[in-house]
Amino acid sequence: MYTLHTNDTLSLVYKDALDIRKQVFIIEQQVPSEREIDTDEKQAVHFVLYNEQQIPVATVRLLASNDNTMKVQRMAVIKDARRKGYGKILIREIESYVKETKYQKISLGAQVSACDFYRHLGYQEKGDFFWDAGIKHITMTKFIY
Repeated sequence: MYTLHTNDTLSLVYKDALDIRKQVFIIEQQVPSEREIDTDEKQAVHFVLYNEQQIPVATVRLLASNDNTMKVQRMAVIKDARRKGYGKILIREIESYVKETKYQKISLGAQVSACDFYRHLGYQEKGDFFWDAGIKHITMTKFIY
């Protein structure tokens, strides 16, 4: 297993990230494509986790914020690869990446169904629930040192 990341929206890694996001968000969760692919694509760092057969199985993007925070967005694991620890591997990878930057905090909007996953990784709920793309979310944060 290995992870690659890029901020090049013309790269194959980015294409793999988009393919996963289309499967999970657009097809499975029926998020409109214009809502899923937004203007932040070029400013974000896109991560893709590949399995032992070099198949892309999970993705996430990081977007720098103004307040010493990196925002985790578009976290997705393909259906056949869920419950195998890939999401945890990918989150640990981005946490390592953030440790190498000037940023000290990670923030994300977790779908309510994924709150336990993030809690087990040390993320804490903050604020009230909100709706994004018709799906109930809550903000979760973690300080990275």
